[in-house]
Amino acid sequence: MNISTPNTSSKNKKSLFKTIITNLTFWVLIAIIAGILLGHFSPENGIKMEKVGKGFIDLIKLFIGPIIFLTIVLGISGMGNLKKVGRIGVKALGYFEVVSTVALAIGVTVAYLFKPGKIDKSGLQIGDASQYTNSSAEHFSWLQFFFSNFTLQVLVAAIVCGIALNFYQKREQTILVLERISNVVFTGLKYVMYLAPIGAFGGMAYTIGKFGLATLIPLGKLMLCVYLTMALFVFLVLGSILRYYKISILSILKYIKEELLLVLGTSSSEAALPSIMVKLEKMGCSKSVVGLVIPTGYSFNLDGTSIYLSMSVIFLAQLYDVHLSFFEILTVIGILMITSKGAAGVTGSGFIVLASTLTALHKIPVEGLAFLLGVDKFMSEARAITNLIGNTVATIIISKTERDFTELNLNPVSEQ
Repeated sequence: MNISTPNTSSKNKKSLFKTIITNLTFWVLIAIIAGILLGHFSPENGIKMEKVGKGFIDLIKLFIGPIIFLTIVLGISGMGNLKKVGRIGVKALGYFEVVSTVALAIGVTVAYLFKPGKIDKSGLQIGDASQYTNSSAEHFSWLQFFFSNFTLQVLVAAIVCGIALNFYQKREQTILVLERISNVVFTGLKYVMYLAPIGAFGGMAYTIGKFGLATLIPLGKLMLCVYLTMALFVFLVLGSILRYYKISILSILKYIKEELLLVLGTSSSEAALPSIMVKLEKMGCSKSVVGLVIPTGYSFNLDGTSIYLSMSVIFLAQLYDVHLSFFEILTVIGILMITSKGAAGVTGSGFIVLASTLTALHKIPVEGLAFLLGVDKFMSEARAITNLIGNTVATIIISKTERDFTELNLNPVSEQ
């Protein structure tokens, strides 16, 4: 027994080492540290890295249109099932919209209260945003806004195509083709995200080289605010909703702990989709509700992403010292209510939707994304976990309201 222990220990160490060096987060962290060191000790060279950070952002922006279009079309086309369970569909979509809007509002509120993008009340000036400001904001026109905005045009086209697809005779064959295209696009995004350490290095080196180490303060404040806000949302908002049905949020989190760990490791809530559906059925939710709410929720109920997007927009506005009027804040929430529906549970998608939202707003420089690139990967885990919890709670609530919920069973699946 004692003889085999060193070998076992050695294997465990090798396994741990392999896990670490093959983890993208590890290399992003290394890239951030390298970028900080280069920017601090050689500011001139750090500033030259701006092209590297911008190049990665430009590459990411290529995926905005295809991903939003395919996600929305496939999400809506799946509503063919809603004709069989129309009442469930209406309840689910209504619940998604209300809770997602609450998440957006909480993100905006916390960002304004704690001001993570402000330093010494004067704001950190990382550039001139005046050229991005809509000079006719006081004469704002939604019609002009739509026709000058490619992102919203893609969204509207996706909604129309998704609805039309439900009435198309060859609907199933078309959906299969779109799913294959979607897989190709997301595979492409997956490989592009392998370049995230390079983009993070360029963005951080440029930021520190041009603006100094003081830029780390607002980034740290943003991360802290995002994590605290998501915890607040999960335990207060979702916890209160469950408490109304006499269910403890802590018991639910304990029940799905394996899925939460899987999401933590992959930064993608989709990684846990198959197992969470099985567990929800074992818990007591009906198969029909689980089969409808969970897949739809992955397109339309992304609470963690909503919080992150709203906080990031306000954060960047504070960094560029861009004043947003109350009407513009409502516009931001309105835009995010649409664009956030195009964020699939895949690593990097939240960053893409943020880029599309800034493009749609035309008020805050999209180049500001380089500032977020270094820490985006470390907030993606919080987004994905919150998204998973939000969809789990949504399925339970819809099952409860439909009275299609058997006795609550929170025993481990393996013991049943």
